[in-house]
Amino acid sequence: MDARLPAVPAHARKISHVTTRHGHERDDPYHWLRAENWQEVMRDPGVLDPEIRAFLEQENAHAQAVMADTQGLQEALVTEMRGRIKEDDSSVPAPDGPFAYYVSYVEGAEHPRYCRSPRGGGAETVLVDGQALAQGKAFFRLAGVDHSPDHRLVAYGFDETGSEYYTLRLREADGGRELDDRIEATTGHVAWAADGASFLYVWNDDNHRPCKVFRHAVGTPAEADTLVYEEADPGFFVGVGETQSRDFLVISAHDHETAEVYLIDAHAPETPPRLVAAREPGHEYHVEHRGDRLLILTNADGAEDFKIVEAPLNAPERDNWRELVAHVPGRLILSMTPLRDHMVRLEREDGLPRIVVTHFGTGEDHAIAFDEEAYSLGLDPGYEFDTATVRFSYSSMTTPAQIFDYDLQTRERVLRKTQEVPSGHDPADYVTRRLLAPAADGETVPVSLLYRRDTPLNGSAPCLLYGYGSYGISVPASFATNRLSLVDRGFVYAIAHIRGGKDKGYRWYREGKRQAKANTFTDFVAAAEHLVAQGVTGRGAIVAQGGSAGGMLMGAVANMAPELFAGIVAEVPFVDVLNTMLDATLPLTPPEWPEWGNPIESAQDYETIAAYSPYDNVRNGPYPHILALAGLSDPRVTYWEPAKWIARLREMKTDDNLLLLHTNMDAGHAGAAGRFDRLKEVALVYAFALKVAGRV
Repeated sequence: MDARLPAVPAHARKISHVTTRHGHERDDPYHWLRAENWQEVMRDPGVLDPEIRAFLEQENAHAQAVMADTQGLQEALVTEMRGRIKEDDSSVPAPDGPFAYYVSYVEGAEHPRYCRSPRGGGAETVLVDGQALAQGKAFFRLAGVDHSPDHRLVAYGFDETGSEYYTLRLREADGGRELDDRIEATTGHVAWAADGASFLYVWNDDNHRPCKVFRHAVGTPAEADTLVYEEADPGFFVGVGETQSRDFLVISAHDHETAEVYLIDAHAPETPPRLVAAREPGHEYHVEHRGDRLLILTNADGAEDFKIVEAPLNAPERDNWRELVAHVPGRLILSMTPLRDHMVRLEREDGLPRIVVTHFGTGEDHAIAFDEEAYSLGLDPGYEFDTATVRFSYSSMTTPAQIFDYDLQTRERVLRKTQEVPSGHDPADYVTRRLLAPAADGETVPVSLLYRRDTPLNGSAPCLLYGYGSYGISVPASFATNRLSLVDRGFVYAIAHIRGGKDKGYRWYREGKRQAKANTFTDFVAAAEHLVAQGVTGRGAIVAQGGSAGGMLMGAVANMAPELFAGIVAEVPFVDVLNTMLDATLPLTPPEWPEWGNPIESAQDYETIAAYSPYDNVRNGPYPHILALAGLSDPRVTYWEPAKWIARLREMKTDDNLLLLHTNMDAGHAGAAGRFDRLKEVALVYAFALKVAGRV
């Protein structure tokens, strides 16, 4: 491939910006790319400093020029990926009392409609039409639609900048009349009181921290809302929800390793919140309700992979907890949902998920069995409590998603829907496998593979290797139609289930965070080396991909093992880790300290982060081809992180490989909001991968 650049990239001037911490002096010459008025830019991108805007726009023009020879390919990719989407699709209706609620799309629409119909069948009512609300807007995203328990009202949140400051509005379910109620700067979801006359919501401050819970009475101005809870610790975020029984509203305060839960009687929403268990560092718990008992999913008392306990509703203190489901090391309980007669839990063991059902009366357990070597499960508890039916989704990397209703008494599963692929898909044409890659310390790293059955695994196939490895998030081995566009062109698609996720239990997470963060990066390199050793691909034929904290992974492995990779795709990459963790004013910094460490207070944390922070470890030498994607109004990974990273790479790398930065000037962390607009971003990534792998 001719790697000569056909257009001039932006030149980032250098302005010395020296800081000293724990005796270490650092000069950050690209600090000026961080807009001083970044809070204003989140709400109104139009106020961005003109010099910074010019830099980003020139980089966009450069990326477009470099990729111009793939324009036809990108258009073809969008066409075929769109051809795999059922444009007039809808979800399986979820029953709730007299109605069933669902999401649907009309053909050609970018955004969904939220609908309901009578439970026994009847005319559809469109509650909120996202496509209509998005008309004329450069960006629009619905946070969701929450209907009131009496089915009279719906609350919906929307974001028009990508900054994740959601505005809440209310409308009547019948007739669609919009109420005057309007609440700004929220997280976009509500928790309704039982009578539908009020709800709780979370407000974001100017630093984008969800720190206050208010109660809003329907029909009153937002200025009159009652403050119910305020979180004083900037390291904790708050959220609201409801128990499955709908008898209680839930306020949760949490960071990445500690939780604190308060309950409010949904039938008496003006009563003060009641604390379940005071926060203790490292104690995570989740609360549900059944009858006169609380059910609590907890990691207390050394239950690293969690156990389930119960407590009297009127005396929920820790001293009164009684064990229901014991802790089993290596069996991670992900969630639990109590229904009238049964409890359903989703757990993971040996890297694979499973669903386990417990009958409250007999205590008998049974698991729902699945056959494939690698697969993904999702559990949807639905709206109802007095039911013996639970809904779950199943897919694998070759098998389109299937939605089942499962009878907890008869153990019968009923297939409600299979994901349609309009352009056609035969699972028999593809193979999914799971390999175990040996890490340097003796651990084995699961790697999920997808490839066409006729793809030769003789070391010649290019490979896209995806990784994340942070916050305990596990990347499922699920079906995704977009991947087929690479796989059908001879790629192997692989997911490295590296430490920092919870694929092999909570320990797998613990061993990939803070002082052990380097395991995340070395696990990814080990996965790549194993794919080469097994003949799945070849050295220098791998395109690595990751986003957000996975983008940090991309920056780290680009510094550590550039010779392994043909290319790096870093989407909204968290690459300026040290500077961000040293800036307590940024939206996510204080809550992130349990994940990465606090380099403000701890010299050890400073040195640990400084040793791997991608921006701080760019070196003179060769790098793979790199594509970085950013969002101007991104509150999670601010646009200047990838911008500074690319500027430093341009200054220091010694090769002519491609170095591209594309910033979506109308969106935030998740990129384009429309389901078809998003395909254009995927097509750019795939065209880049095909280009640097020599397949165009």
